Amino acid sequence: MAAPKPTKSSPAKPAGKAKPDEAAVEKVVAENRRARHEYEIIDTLECGIALVGSEVKSLRAGKMSLDEAYGRVDGDEVWLIGCDIPEYEKANQLNHQPKRPRKLLLHRREIRKFASLAYEKGLTLVPLKMYFKNGRVKLLMGIGRGRKTHDKREHLKAKTAKRDIETALRGRGRGGR
Repeated sequence: MAAPKPTKSSPAKPAGKAKPDEAAVEKVVAENRRARHEYEIIDTLECGIALVGSEVKSLRAGKMSLDEAYGRVDGDEVWLIGCDIPEYEKANQLNHQPKRPRKLLLHRREIRKFASLAYEKGLTLVPLKMYFKNGRVKLLMGIGRGRKTHDKREHLKAKTAKRDIETALRGRGRGGR
């Protein structure tokens, strides 16, 4: 008897890798780098944001600023205050107000969690970055405690020391001096 012929099989796909169209693709519009320096971020939360068409067009052009923005809990809603999205030039009459308050889209349980943390411990809602994810505008909000000047200095010293140690170790591994 002859051995059975092997059938053609497709190559095995590596586990954990999704197709490019299934992967969540993020295009960062703006990032609030100063927030990580000014605040000790305790927790983060991704949320949606209610925008009008001209605001989305302006964001796609990469124009916006999160520098002076912060979050405020008002009853059962969370609002983004002070975020500057400049007017879209081509929208003429249908344009938006650049610094208007914008509603953040969160589940009730997330609002309760963030609101309770903010009120109990005196923490602040800080926007960290705004980005497009699967065609929708998302905002990464962080809840943080403000750092004092001496805390900022200590944080910078620790960061510098850590970077120096890593550099020294990398140099030694290459047959350094």
